[in-house]
Amino acid sequence: MRYAKRDRMRFASHRDIARALERAVRRAQVPIAFSGGFSPHPKISYTGAAPTGVASEAEYMELTLAEPCDAEQVRTRLNDAMPTGVDIVEVVPAAQDGLADRLEASEWEVRLSGVAPADAEAAVAAFYAADFVEVERSTKKGRRRFDTRAAVVHLKVDGRAKTERHEGHVILRMVVRHTTPAVRPDDVVTGLRHVAGFAPPSPPLVTRLAQGPLDETTGEIADPFAAETAAPRRAENGRAESTAPAEPTAPAEPAERPPRSSAPTRSTPDV
Repeated sequence: MRYAKRDRMRFASHRDIARALERAVRRAQVPIAFSGGFSPHPKISYTGAAPTGVASEAEYMELTLAEPCDAEQVRTRLNDAMPTGVDIVEVVPAAQDGLADRLEASEWEVRLSGVAPADAEAAVAAFYAADFVEVERSTKKGRRRFDTRAAVVHLKVDGRAKTERHEGHVILRMVVRHTTPAVRPDDVVTGLRHVAGFAPPSPPLVTRLAQGPLDETTGEIADPFAAETAAPRRAENGRAESTAPAEPTAPAEPAERPPRSSAPTRSTPDV
């Protein structure tokens, strides 16, 4: 299941989003399966959640249902029960396990105010030229230092800021691998400050645009639901082939008989 968090819901924590989704499942009367034991919990798993303060068009979770349901009906019922700003975008039946393993990278949009596009382009060039860009951030295990350069697949200044005529406004687009510890877009912005002194006066406005399998050749992100969306097409094609009328076959031509001889036959006299 893919969902989006937009507008003010970007400031909701992952726990807040999880509680809202679980309440929506109950209100929508989706037949969710529960774990066993003394304290059963709904079988909902979340993968690669965006940090607090970040909007996203590509958040993923998995639901285990107690009985088969129509995917589109589940999406509609959950959307009717969700708070404003959290939208269920796509629901598909799972064709294979391992959704978390398919989420290898994310594409991000970072909007910065109060900076010149030329300064941003110079900082991006300096970031690309560096072999190692180390930053420090607080994690659950305390302060950690880690490299941001190796995780960045693509980083560029989006030209839309110029066409939108936003003075002092820059849009960065980046594709970042999922690593441990995770490299976030704000870590990349911090890396730009370290290598080029690029320091926007206001916090970045970050939106995740996509996440999924990473094509190492092109650097693009593929659809993590490709296996699920391909399965119905294969089944439909199989049904179409089985129900297609057979082509009529031409009747077999009779075998040619040998030509009769025109010479008279001689009868054998009785003895």
